[in-house]
Amino acid sequence: MTNRREFIKQAATAAVVSSMPNLLLSQQKYSSDKIWAYLVHLSYNQWEDHLKDEYKDENYQCTTCMDARLWAHGYRPELTFDDNTWNALLKEMVNVGMNMVVIDVGDAVQYESHPGIAVKHAWPKTKLRDELAKMRKMGLEPIPKLNFATTHDIWLGEYSRMISTRKYYDVCRDLIGELTDLFDKPRFFHLGMDEETAQHQIKQDYVVVRQNDLWWADLYFLMGEVERNGSRSWIWSDYVWHHPDLFFKKMPKSVLQSNWYYGTKFGPDEEPAKYYDELDRHGYDQIPTGSNHSNPDNFGLTVDYCKKVISAERLYGFMTAPWRPTLSPCLDRHKAAIQQVGKAIRSCRCTGDSDPVDKK
Repeated sequence: MTNRREFIKQAATAAVVSSMPNLLLSQQKYSSDKIWAYLVHLSYNQWEDHLKDEYKDENYQCTTCMDARLWAHGYRPELTFDDNTWNALLKEMVNVGMNMVVIDVGDAVQYESHPGIAVKHAWPKTKLRDELAKMRKMGLEPIPKLNFATTHDIWLGEYSRMISTRKYYDVCRDLIGELTDLFDKPRFFHLGMDEETAQHQIKQDYVVVRQNDLWWADLYFLMGEVERNGSRSWIWSDYVWHHPDLFFKKMPKSVLQSNWYYGTKFGPDEEPAKYYDELDRHGYDQIPTGSNHSNPDNFGLTVDYCKKVISAERLYGFMTAPWRPTLSPCLDRHKAAIQQVGKAIRSCRCTGDSDPVDKK
């Protein structure tokens, strides 16, 4: 852990860095079709840092998707992922015309730089490379995601309790660099950074929240590592819900934004759907994110609304995030989410909205 002198030095550095939002590297241009992305969890260790007693039984059988979700929601020392479900989902995505998969990697890969992070049965690097190559042959662009929000960084193991220390920065740097290499310098790298509040950690044993200049300094550090390795940073946008003035002052335009909203009421006065409008008004590139987490109508409504309020040149595409583990009891729930995206894709093709556009 850092000593008091090092902490004061870091705090002073944070104050300086947080006033310099334009230090990040500019991005090269890409030309591509509209993105239709799916968020898949290779690792599900993001929400609770312990297991409830009823789920400690090694012989517990998940019979429904809700069972599987609750069983996987607490920290599990083994991989909670089913290869057959994964393969079925990839085929389903291709069938409906999707073209991107955002993979929440977390502790599900055997990192060379920090092998202690990996859970039991985590994928060897060779398997990950093989799966990524398979996806590309299928026409699916793989994008890595590591969620560094303190609310969702349980996958970091012991390092999740070293936030904003020298060791923490070293580990984050190593993991971003190693994963970027494994994904062959992906176009984007999703850093998460959502829901970092005490309220979102009420079920955790260990609670920590970065605030003010320290939050920004750590975010700038992570983004800097992503861009230094040749990718573009991508984050969840919900910080703007609570700190809009600060967000629009300090958030670099180079960072791809995913505001997310899973309800059914849309409009410029609806929280937090109104931030699709606000992010566009302030000039940010977006991949709006919907879900069938709460209802089956949200994704289609998200697409319809965002096509109206986001400038065509800043609307990179859409992502769905079902927030269910990649396990067989949830296969039908995943397939339903994919079919919702497929319906939106067909609708956009009918109106000519899927034409290629330049992406910065």
